[in-house]
Amino acid sequence: MSNNLFHFGMIGLGTMGRNLLLNLADHGYSVIGFDKDEQKGAALLNESTPQHKVKAVSSLQEMVQQLAQPRKIMMLVPAGKPVDDVIDSLLPLLQPGDIVIDGGNSFFEDTLRRTTFLQSKQLHFVGMGVSGGEKGARFGPSIMPGGDVEAWKNLQPLLEAVAAKVNGEPCVAYMGKDAAGHYVKMVHNGIEYAIMQLISEVYDALRTGLGLSNAEMHQVFSKWNEGELKSFLIEISAQIFLQKDPDTGKDLLDVILDKAGSKGTGKWTSQEAMNLPISIPTIDIAVAFRNISVYKEERVAAEALYQPQRIPIAADKTAFIANLGNALQAAIIICYAQGLAMLHKASSVYNMDIPLKDVVKIWRGGCIIRSLLLEDFYMAYQNNPDLANILLDPQLAKMLQTKEAALRNVIVQVVQSKIAVTGLMSALGYLDAYTDANMPVNLIQAQRDLFGAHTYQRIDKPGTFHTQWD
Repeated sequence: MSNNLFHFGMIGLGTMGRNLLLNLADHGYSVIGFDKDEQKGAALLNESTPQHKVKAVSSLQEMVQQLAQPRKIMMLVPAGKPVDDVIDSLLPLLQPGDIVIDGGNSFFEDTLRRTTFLQSKQLHFVGMGVSGGEKGARFGPSIMPGGDVEAWKNLQPLLEAVAAKVNGEPCVAYMGKDAAGHYVKMVHNGIEYAIMQLISEVYDALRTGLGLSNAEMHQVFSKWNEGELKSFLIEISAQIFLQKDPDTGKDLLDVILDKAGSKGTGKWTSQEAMNLPISIPTIDIAVAFRNISVYKEERVAAEALYQPQRIPIAADKTAFIANLGNALQAAIIICYAQGLAMLHKASSVYNMDIPLKDVVKIWRGGCIIRSLLLEDFYMAYQNNPDLANILLDPQLAKMLQTKEAALRNVIVQVVQSKIAVTGLMSALGYLDAYTDANMPVNLIQAQRDLFGAHTYQRIDKPGTFHTQWD
């Protein structure tokens, strides 16, 4: 490569794009970036050091001309039409063998379409999930590339350099064929939605049910993060309880409006699970409750109409908090089980060959759902790489069985206080249904056959049957 040419190009120099380029520059790669907003290009240069080889340009053509072949160009732009617009702008500038990477949260069917289209142009396309937020991008994210194997091999040294490390191993691996990278990231985000919902319910139980202060909840979450619940989301929750609002001097958490936003990946996960089909009720509930939160005015009116009395939880605080931690741990295990089962099913249905062992391995560091639990999941998949559901792993089953009673008891106590813990309830309901060899849906099948002649199967002989019901 000529000394004047750059290793890697980035289109979109927002915080994530800039930080990934600076991360690459830290590891000795020369990088070049383009953004329509020249101020973002200036920010990239301002944040670089004299040791970096970093450049910002004002046109795509200028960037492409200064990249070594095969060119490696990553897009970090909003999902949807902006991605297609960038690809259309790049096409006249690229040559066969060049690599285009979509590092945003694109819908997997869009990635499939783009992969096929760019293959027809003799270009490599990689749909790549990136998790870890701004700090992760700068110092080590979890990276989920999928699609073109040849492109992956070309990108592998760069991505392994910048990825987070756990036990010296980079948190990046090939996620499978076609749109596997974006599919894995979509499900990652669905699991993220669910864990955040579970944590918010536990927070409500502590705040409303036990009357704990934010400082006391900081202590609870900090202690949890020193044990089995150790994870990024528990860690940052503990930090949030101490943050002060500079405008009012109050705890910042207490002045934040209870309306939750979303960017679509949770909704996509729920919709896609229905299509497969696969059951992910805790992720579904997390999406539904964000939707409920949007109707703030209606909720205020409903509270005035129904006047619910939030009854304090009558229990020993120390014992209840210990039970609550075990209940949260159990529900989080079940939540991961739902998401990973979805990946197992999708891998088969879409022929993506997603390596679940590598998925949980690279989620151990850098990503938002990183957790001590992932070490146990990694061990489960090492023992059985084709495990359909982690709840079928004997060691994880033993762990869950030690916490199941806590989950049941906490739900009973908190529900009596009129505190919504639907995420916890959905996790327990999933466990009860999944471990029931004789679900009551035989009655549903009978009903369907009676009113609609939809037929049914029998337990005593093969085939499909219909009855003329009396």
